[in-house]
Amino acid sequence: MKQIRIHGRGGQGVVTAAELIAMAAFSDGKIAQAFPSFGVERTGAPIESFARIDKKEIKIREHVYHPDVLIILDPSLLSSVDVAAGCGEKTLVIINTAKDKKELKINLPEKNIYPINATDIALKIIGKNIVNTIILGAFAKATGLVTLDGLKKAIEQKFSSKGKEMVNKNIQAITQAFNS
Repeated sequence: MKQIRIHGRGGQGVVTAAELIAMAAFSDGKIAQAFPSFGVERTGAPIESFARIDKKEIKIREHVYHPDVLIILDPSLLSSVDVAAGCGEKTLVIINTAKDKKELKINLPEKNIYPINATDIALKIIGKNIVNTIILGAFAKATGLVTLDGLKKAIEQKFSSKGKEMVNKNIQAITQAFNS
């Protein structure tokens, strides 16, 4: 079983990112779960969501304390939240940042850190600083836990009510992130 923890701020699509991971995994024929962790937080407050992927039934229902993959949507959290808590030497980190991995203050092996400027991609393609889908393209490429096709299907399913243009922009953005 692979466990994923996602850090971001309220309003950034942290919960949706976990749901899309689970939907993509289901589309790829795997078992998955996704759930958030927040209480009375408001827009801009730090929040977490979690996902698990396996080939067999997932029986545990607790927070992800020791993630295999850590996704950070907002790099400003590095100075205010211990995002690396419970991470090990093999934890992969996918982070939205314009900085080089040598500049990041994450106490994990540099070789496991995958920075992507998802903000730049979001602004250019979607027109808004919403990076949750974009970073999942990088997640798919770095981990192989879900396929790009699985992510595309998840986006089509999740965002169909937002119109074909929004679906197409998100698919274009995740594809660019996957290929970068």
